Amino acid sequence: MELLQGTLDLIVLRALSTMGPQHAYGLAARLEQVAEHRFTLNQGTLYPALVRLEQKGWIKGDWQTTENNREAKYYTITKTGTRALDRQTARWRRLAGLVDKLLLNES
Repeated sequence: MELLQGTLDLIVLRALSTMGPQHAYGLAARLEQVAEHRFTLNQGTLYPALVRLEQKGWIKGDWQTTENNREAKYYTITKTGTRALDRQTARWRRLAGLVDKLLLNES
């Protein structure tokens, strides 16, 4: 499954808000599991999104030791990120509602 442009930020923000701090690999694995393996988040897709979200101040990364005793950057959603998540969620719902309406009114 291909992600629509702009949806990855929303998905990452939502995941971090519900799952708590995650490193990139754990985040990708969990999202894949939730999506029932319908899409794969590779490093070339996920890492740029994490960098972009961190630059916007929506998430914050801190280096920590993983359960496998490795160093990894754990990401958490910020207060600004939570507000952005609320705005992006409302925007997504409006867009999805419009698309549904257009598809249902097909003649």
